[in-house]
Amino acid sequence: MTDGTFPVATVPPQQVLAPCETEPLRPYIEAAAEEMVLEIQRLVPEFASPPGSRFDQAMCRAVTRTSAQFVEVLAGGQVDWRSLTGLYAEVGAYEARQGRSLNGLQSAIRVVGQVACRRFIDETRRLDWSLETLGQITEALFMFLERVAGAASQGYAEATQRLATERERLRWRLRDLLIAQPPASAEAIAELARPAGWEIPRTLALVAVRPPAGRPVPVLPPSILADWHCADPYLVIPDPDGPRQEALLASLLGDCRAAIGPTVPPNAGALSLRWARRTLALSDDDQAAVGRVTRCLDNLPAVVTSMSRELLALAVAERLRPLEELPRHRRVLFARTLLEYMKCHDNAVDAAERLMVHDQTVRYRIRRLRRLLGDGMNDPGYRTELLLVLHAAVEFDLIQQDGPPPSHPESPALERGRT
Repeated sequence: MTDGTFPVATVPPQQVLAPCETEPLRPYIEAAAEEMVLEIQRLVPEFASPPGSRFDQAMCRAVTRTSAQFVEVLAGGQVDWRSLTGLYAEVGAYEARQGRSLNGLQSAIRVVGQVACRRFIDETRRLDWSLETLGQITEALFMFLERVAGAASQGYAEATQRLATERERLRWRLRDLLIAQPPASAEAIAELARPAGWEIPRTLALVAVRPPAGRPVPVLPPSILADWHCADPYLVIPDPDGPRQEALLASLLGDCRAAIGPTVPPNAGALSLRWARRTLALSDDDQAAVGRVTRCLDNLPAVVTSMSRELLALAVAERLRPLEELPRHRRVLFARTLLEYMKCHDNAVDAAERLMVHDQTVRYRIRRLRRLLGDGMNDPGYRTELLLVLHAAVEFDLIQQDGPPPSHPESPALERGRT
């Protein structure tokens, strides 16, 4: 509740009429209030309500009280400004809680002023007031309504601030609940999402973010929840596979490093965040990853193999031991060739395009590798294991090479000459 101090019209209007001169007005206060309420309901859609409803009755009481208070102001009587401005501060707060703008309330106050002016013009004729008196009454009326409107505005602003702060706290709690482990129930998420103003999506994904030092926090749309202040910042993205979501993320994150986890149900955010963070860790040394979102499932082999790096290092040493017969500086070259060849379904031409060498170079290397690795290359089970081992060896540089690289372009003939 406000303390009764307002930034506009803080000086109350002065006495205009003698107390005895206001007596003819008092019997008509209720009739004037009824006319004001009817006119408000006719002209301001937000305040239209069925006659006799609770809202209608509350509005009649407020307008009647306000009209009576203004008559007291005209007569220089005692006016409880704190109570009156407190009433309109609460009216403004109510409008904020209902999610409406302040425009409707301001329009209603203007309508009250218009009806009051019309009635005072009629009273001037009936009571034989001078035009000067009418002018003073009109001036006092607008000062009075300005103070009332100021109270409503402040009440609205304070309530809006409270609501925004409370909603933000609820959004923080909801964000934390979505990545809870063990997962929260759908009912618990729904119970918190409603007051937080967040529509529960069919699916979501978590984005792990590493912003550059000093980068300001971007303004996010209400549908995206975020924690920018934890040790490892992240975003909650609803319906990540929807149209334009990737473009939206790119525009929001700018020059951040970011990785998005797999798409999951709303109560499995912890799973998506775990894999998003693991994917992000793999891009630390990749300058091309700056300013784009790396997708976990688009980098599945690298993400999965990174989780068993020690075991894979042992497997590389065991399974690719035959490559030790090659010169040290050629082991990675041959491993990469075999990896691309197997990815291309044993198509030397396609592998050569990916490696940017001649297809005869690929064929020569594969023949050499078949002699080194034996018939296992044709065994489906062994090929699956070999593909995994080769990917780990190339991706994580698990093959030692100490010799210098060749100083001239490679060709099958040169290859034969060196071996």
